Amino acid sequence: MTTTAPRLGPALTRLLLVAAALLGALLATAGPASAHAALTGSDPQDGAVVATAPKEVNLTFSEQVAMSDDSIRVLDPSGKRVDTGEIRDLCSGSVVRYGVALLPGLPDGTYTVAWQTVSADSHPVAGAFTFSIGAPSTTSVALPETAVGGGLVGTLYGIARYLAYAGFVVLVGGGVFVLACWPRGASVRPVQRLVVRGWLTLTAATLALLMLRHPYTRTGKLGDVFDLGGLRAVLETKTGAALSSRLLLLGAAALFVAVLFGAYARRTDEKEHKDLTFGLAIGGSVVAAGIAGTWALAEHASTGIQPGIAMPVDILHLLAVATWLGGLTALLVALHRAPSVERRAVERYSNIAFGSVVVLAATGVYQSWRQVGTWSALTDTRYGQLLLVKIGLVAVLVGVGWVSRRWVRRLAERPAAAEADDDAHTDANSDADADANSDAKSDTDTDADSDGLVDRLGEEPAGEAAGGAAGEAAGGAAGEAAGTGAGAERAAQLARQRAAVATAARKKARDADPERAGLRRSVLTEAAVAVVLLAVTTVLTSTEPARTEEEAGQGRSAAGAAAVPNRPIDVRLPFDTGGVDGKGTVQLTLDPGRTGSNALHIYVLRPNGRGLDVPEVKVAFTLKEKNIGPLPVLPDRVQTGHWTATGVQLPMAGEWLMQVTVRTSDIDQTTIEKNVKIG
Repeated sequence: MTTTAPRLGPALTRLLLVAAALLGALLATAGPASAHAALTGSDPQDGAVVATAPKEVNLTFSEQVAMSDDSIRVLDPSGKRVDTGEIRDLCSGSVVRYGVALLPGLPDGTYTVAWQTVSADSHPVAGAFTFSIGAPSTTSVALPETAVGGGLVGTLYGIARYLAYAGFVVLVGGGVFVLACWPRGASVRPVQRLVVRGWLTLTAATLALLMLRHPYTRTGKLGDVFDLGGLRAVLETKTGAALSSRLLLLGAAALFVAVLFGAYARRTDEKEHKDLTFGLAIGGSVVAAGIAGTWALAEHASTGIQPGIAMPVDILHLLAVATWLGGLTALLVALHRAPSVERRAVERYSNIAFGSVVVLAATGVYQSWRQVGTWSALTDTRYGQLLLVKIGLVAVLVGVGWVSRRWVRRLAERPAAAEADDDAHTDANSDADADANSDAKSDTDTDADSDGLVDRLGEEPAGEAAGGAAGEAAGGAAGEAAGTGAGAERAAQLARQRAAVATAARKKARDADPERAGLRRSVLTEAAVAVVLLAVTTVLTSTEPARTEEEAGQGRSAAGAAAVPNRPIDVRLPFDTGGVDGKGTVQLTLDPGRTGSNALHIYVLRPNGRGLDVPEVKVAFTLKEKNIGPLPVLPDRVQTGHWTATGVQLPMAGEWLMQVTVRTSDIDQTTIEKNVKIG
């Protein structure tokens, strides 16, 4: 029995438009790639005020990063670089730390530390903070407004990443569908075009990623895609090696596609066909696993905990996704564009899709545990929230897939007589095409074939009577032409017309079949959800893992809460009241930062580092473990952006919660807080 499909109706077109809109919304709201290596500490600390100039600046990261001579820059208040430019590797064990030496004899003032590097999972990371020598001062340092990995280059890089995933899914899934489910599809032109376009998309996207890599991680300038020096530097990195390896594997994939749609499609001997199927299955599996491995090598799986387990699991996960969603795409094309697809092919794909979902679920659970770590991270981090969205989409996809399996079972339960009837008409149609295209027949043979063709096509079921009148006219004309000696060419032309009418009538009858129509609708719905799911997955791979984000936050909290003995406590807190001039930074110095009497200095600064004049600043200290406080402090305004209070009494040692309230207008204010350890 065969299954055919009509053109997309208005309802199905609207469904695809909704899917495209959701995809656009996801890509539009996906900002620059989040840093996967986080800064967990620094010396001097952010906002610190030190008495004497330090000899070097050290940065500590949550995971390994790739450093260059310009990865850490220290700038004086005028914007002049005051570091030596020689990066020192201070890593020890699991501690990832790098430093840069400073020039001697630095004067007092506020210095800016700007850093930019690439994390172990290939994503760029950058940031900046300030520290002061002697006392804070104004600074003219202006940092780029566009975050690293953002802007036009970041958008193009994100699109290329999505297209690479989509091309891989179509290439692998389409190949699996043809080899394992529908071997006859190797000779069907729409399916051939689908798989070839998947290969072309993946190849073009990989080349684009390779060219965009240097401006994406370093300069942010689109014109640098043609910088050969930058391309050479990219090829020396882990990501560059993975992308170039992918291109080599795509060469082998091109050979696979050529054999699949060439020698394999033309092979008629059963034994040779079986041997070629086995060879293509083995070779294709190796190439597909290798291409999937280029993602595992360069992204999340290659760093963090258990990379030796995570990388093979990631490869299986990608292959399962490609088999499921790519096969679904091939089935959709077969249902809507191919002349016919056998019921057995749909049943085979249904079974393969079920196995893929099982593998996808098992590998997904492990990856989720590895990247999230805690239940709270599912709701408290962006990665966890996106993961919940992905899980929801997978659940919807599985539900729609279950509906598709029900339609498949209904088709399988059709009476054998109906299947035999459909097959008989398919054979008749094939015979008609063969007779119509034969040039080697004699006139007598042509007449006999034409008469036989008319006899066979005349035995159509009642459902195909729509083409009967046209068939009789074409048949009569064929007999007249043959009888008058018009020749084989005229008879063949009329026979082709007769076959086309019969095919159209048969197609119309099949389109009215509720089982086939239901299957087509459910498969199209699956494809629309799969498009959005792939977009969410792409955004997820460019988002900082929840486990890393939480560990980095804990590291920063621990670093911020630790007080240096015999040294003032310095903290720097960003704020945003939401009004005009509502953004800035509060810098607090608590001297000596110990129990007893302390002096408190508060500097309210604009984003450019200059003082911000605000109507009111309040501070309160609370020691929760001893139920002390809040102890209010009302500082006095000294000058624009500078407030101070003396005799701030902290009666006990411990971890105090410091709350700072900043009011920028009559109605706009906010409260920010920080834990500080008092010794």
